[in-house]
Parts: sequence; structure tokens; C-alpha cells
Amino acid sequence: MPSALHHLHKRKRVNLKKEKYPPKERLKILMDKLIYLVAIGGPIISLAQAYEIWFNKTAAGVSLITWGGYFLGSFAWLAYGVTHKEKPLILNSILWIFVNGLIVVGTFLYR
Repeated sequence: MPSALHHLHKRKRVNLKKEKYPPKERLKILMDKLIYLVAIGGPIISLAQAYEIWFNKTAAGVSLITWGGYFLGSFAWLAYGVTHKEKPLILNSILWIFVNGLIVVGTFLYR
């Protein structure tokens, strides 16, 4: 998940005293806001897969192992985001847990 790169960059700026946080440059402010769009956009795109499973009641070609792995991995990212108090990562992880959960449950029911 790309949100981790945002977190790493923020920690470098603060801990290594390379830059002040929050930034004053417009581009950096824009990028810090844009990450929220990415955090929300990724899970929304995957809702198409959940829609196909739940409304067509078929999970043909959908890997339960793959989506189950994504589902479990989202909990690790959520724990990481909470530990480091990274709002974009927390938001992203919660959305992925919801979307991946829909896909996993639907795949289990309709395979």
C-alpha cells in the first residue's frame, strides 16, 4: 500500500530534521491532501468486484486465497497506521478491510 511511503517520508522529515512539518510549500501541501484521495480511491475501485459478486451471485474466477490475504493484510496495515498515528493509512486500511471483507464473504458464499 502506497500510504506507507507517505508515513516513511513524514518520519524522515521530522526525525532527521530535514524539513519542517507541516510543510509550507504548496506542492507538498497538495501532495499531503492528495494522499487522502488515493486512500479513498483505491478501495472504491475494488467495489466493482464486490458488486459483481453480490449482485450477480457468482464468484467465478475470484481467488478466495488472494482476497483473504488482502483482507488479513489490511489488519496489519491498520495496526501500523494506528501505532504511528497516520490518518491516511488508518482511513485506507479501514476502507480496505470493508471492501476486502465484502469480497471474501461473497466469494465464500457464491463460489
